[in-house]
Amino acid sequence: MSGYSFYRRAYRAFNDYPSLTKLAVVFTVSGGGLVAFSDSRPFGGAYADAIQANHNKKKVVVLGTGWAGTSFLKNLKDPSYEVQVVSPRNYFAFTPLLPSVTVGTVEARSVVEPVRNIVKKKGLDVKFREAECLKIDAVNKKVYCRSSQDTNLGGEENFTVDYDYLVVAMGARANTFNTPGVVENAHFLKEVEDAQRIRRTVIDCFERANLPTISDEEKKRILHFVVVGGGPTGVEFAAELHDFVTEDLAKLYPSVKDHVKITLLEAADHILNMFDKRITAFAEEKFQRDGIDLKTGSMVVKVTDKEISTKERATGENRSIPYGMVVWSTGIGTRPVVMDFMKQIGQGNRRVLATDEWLRVEGSDSIYALGDCATINQRKVMEDIMAIFSKADKIQSGNLTIADFKDVINDICERYPQVEIYLKKKQLKNFLDLLKNYQGNAQKETIDIELFKAALSEVDSQMKNLPATAQVAAQQGAYLANCFNRMEACEKNPEGPLRFRGSGRHRFRPFRYKHFGQFAPLGGEQTAAQLPGDWVSIGHSTQWLWYSVYASKLVSWRTRVLVISDWGRRFIFGRDSSRI
Repeated sequence: MSGYSFYRRAYRAFNDYPSLTKLAVVFTVSGGGLVAFSDSRPFGGAYADAIQANHNKKKVVVLGTGWAGTSFLKNLKDPSYEVQVVSPRNYFAFTPLLPSVTVGTVEARSVVEPVRNIVKKKGLDVKFREAECLKIDAVNKKVYCRSSQDTNLGGEENFTVDYDYLVVAMGARANTFNTPGVVENAHFLKEVEDAQRIRRTVIDCFERANLPTISDEEKKRILHFVVVGGGPTGVEFAAELHDFVTEDLAKLYPSVKDHVKITLLEAADHILNMFDKRITAFAEEKFQRDGIDLKTGSMVVKVTDKEISTKERATGENRSIPYGMVVWSTGIGTRPVVMDFMKQIGQGNRRVLATDEWLRVEGSDSIYALGDCATINQRKVMEDIMAIFSKADKIQSGNLTIADFKDVINDICERYPQVEIYLKKKQLKNFLDLLKNYQGNAQKETIDIELFKAALSEVDSQMKNLPATAQVAAQQGAYLANCFNRMEACEKNPEGPLRFRGSGRHRFRPFRYKHFGQFAPLGGEQTAAQLPGDWVSIGHSTQWLWYSVYASKLVSWRTRVLVISDWGRRFIFGRDSSRI
């Protein structure tokens, strides 16, 4: 009877838990033999649910591991996505410190963090592929890639990646403006490899000039360093190079130190045009005191292996400048793969990818673009002026009171950020004050469409493209990741502004850039800072603020420790001049 009860309990257990692998162990009375059997029916329960959940995951492909792509990966928290990252470099580089890498103030290894360390998150399905994106097929939702490893490892590998959502964060390349000879003879400063190449070339120039057979005239040419571009990168590199020469190389190469010359060429009338005029004036004066030859209004028309040809904008005079090394830092251009994609979607006449205020590529609902490869095409108020008026005019009377606008004021300011910028410029408290201001002394009780148009007619003049900076890219990446984290919730409960040309609301609030200020290191332990509120600080104390901010913005504690130790090493021992 007891044996019958055992088998009955076992039978019930197997039926209650069908997802378990069934093993029955029966000891025979005669020989104590062991018999085992297992159920061959498909697995069920939690295992099957996991398989199904993994199959239902949306595929997100991220192209690029720069500021935008890395910020997106760091802030993505929703485990319901299957993420694949494709980039030709398997690390994130802290690009604001690249000028420091060129002279050994900071080592290259200190400013990079492996991507796999960044995406190593519990509960997130993220895979990294070190490869180059060759083509984006928006119709079939595929990305064509090619491995970027050395060919001696077995040749190139080509593969495709399918996606449900594509995040294009490929950055940009240096803009040569099709100037002859730039690609062949100039150095760029966009990647870590560029900074290392510049560092080796600087040392090569000094070593060659130090040879006994080199004439004085040739030494002057070899030790003439030309920087093209008076933006933040070009200015900071010129300052770093000057410090490297005066503080370190002059002691190691005393016989050639008097032949060194640094020239900064800028096509505009002033350097650092995006900064406050006080910073621009201080930077120009400091460079003159330091002996850096600053030539503004000089356009580069040609670069050969030994000379750079310029044209003076004011006089039209052409000049040839002998040089030993030239660094080209004149802005950014679109990568070929992005240009090809733009032609596919009808944006071939644009300079960069155009997105809406939610960073979606115009003409595609499943592709997002952020960082230097894209720009937000902010919609104009005047394009929707009739729709906005109609949305406020609920009874379609053709006339509105000030009170009628109260329901849509916040949506107008959120949907069109240029409205808020215009109000600040005119020193108006809110949108209602703008309408009252255009009513004049009459103070009419109602507002018609013509008065509404007049009130908003100048608002669109405040629209400006966002600068191509690390700060913008990082904020865009964090914003888009936050949208992905809340996509399902916002599908059910949209939180964005009203759709003035449709019904309901937008899923998310549009992207808003918040400017936290900008720095311009000028050498000699002096830095200029322009912070929100029109606050300008210049000098040695600002240099320490720069140290603090950059150390805090580094992507990991590992890189923070390495960079801070590099700064300490430089203070104590100076910069390393070894050519490795």
